[in-house]
Amino acid sequence: MKPTERTYICIDLKSFFASVECVERGLDPLTTNLVVADPERTDKTICLAITPAMKALGIKNRCRVFEIPKNVSYIMAEPRMQLYLDYSARIYGIYLKYISRDDIHVYSIDEAFMDVTDYLSLYQMTGCELGERIMADIFKETGIHGACGVGTNMYLTKLALDITAKHSPNFIGYLDEEGYKKTLWHHRPLTDFWRVGRGTADRLAANGIYTMYDIAHTSEDLLYHLFGIDAELLIDHAWGIEPVTISDIKAYNSKTNCLSSGQVLMCDYNFEDGKLIVKEMMDLLCLDMVEKKVVSSSVTLQVGYSNALRIEHARGTVNLDTETNADIIIIPAVTKLYERIVNPMYPIRRINITVNNVIPEEYRQYSLFFDNEMLEKNRKLQEAMLDIKHKFGKNAILKGMNLQKNATTIERNRQIGGHKSGTKK
Repeated sequence: MKPTERTYICIDLKSFFASVECVERGLDPLTTNLVVADPERTDKTICLAITPAMKALGIKNRCRVFEIPKNVSYIMAEPRMQLYLDYSARIYGIYLKYISRDDIHVYSIDEAFMDVTDYLSLYQMTGCELGERIMADIFKETGIHGACGVGTNMYLTKLALDITAKHSPNFIGYLDEEGYKKTLWHHRPLTDFWRVGRGTADRLAANGIYTMYDIAHTSEDLLYHLFGIDAELLIDHAWGIEPVTISDIKAYNSKTNCLSSGQVLMCDYNFEDGKLIVKEMMDLLCLDMVEKKVVSSSVTLQVGYSNALRIEHARGTVNLDTETNADIIIIPAVTKLYERIVNPMYPIRRINITVNNVIPEEYRQYSLFFDNEMLEKNRKLQEAMLDIKHKFGKNAILKGMNLQKNATTIERNRQIGGHKSGTKK
């Protein structure tokens, strides 16, 4: 190994949600047909996970329920997000048996990168052997199968996991720069590669570029013309280069921060019901800001109309007269923004709200245009609501709007990441 070369491993928990549901039922995910999907939703709902056994039948991951062939019998498991978080935490504890938290980057609930460079001599193992040891420990403790990528930088490690490990009998893949050029430079489709989406692949194909080899040997001027500054990352990756390390990620601090919330509604909502949802979502974001002790003077609202209309979404930003987290200021302002940008004749299906450039409360600049005594009373009320929710559950205290017919807060308070938590609280 070169003096500056590092070794990374990335472990992915195979069909994680579905595997957890199988383990909980005493079933083998490699031989059991099971999907994780909410039976209360329509058959158009996306399956959050399917078992490897179903993938072996040619069924695509993240398919919709109606896309599963009628002749395939399977178990439908209702999502239990809290259970999956608990399993993920247990598995993170297994990682910590081998690797310091400073050398672990949790990429998602079921995937983690580890810089094992300084551990290989300690354990007297190669990166592949260490990855295999950790996966065996995970299976022993939880019954969850894994796959592992090993590489000399984080990008190659990810490709070793996503592409190479799939074709390995022990589900472990290894890539260095030379191996990458030898085995994946001419690999198709480009969408198999990390951070290459369908839109990027289509723009490349329109210019006669179909592989990473093509990208590496294409005029950089053309690539910068097509993708702007993003071309730099694409060019580096075409050559198997990735300078970012886990220590770089740990040290990174964003210059700006925001808070956001979004939901896809279960059916098309009319103008007034959509306004109710916007108020509910903004109310929860205000409480989140109070809890995090941050304020903002700008909120962006994006409203997507019914899929059947196939028209542009509505989008706008409201700038407040002061930095605040007070619901009595922000909710009316965002409501007016909604009324201004949304067409009342169009049914609504998606809503996203972003609180822009949040800053710590201590940096807030007070305004002469607001009653500070009134704001302080409002703040105490918000803090009291948070205390009750923390002690007795999110639905222990509600506002009148949350009890209206088409409100969603009560149900969403029972969810994690927009899916059922599996708990009664």
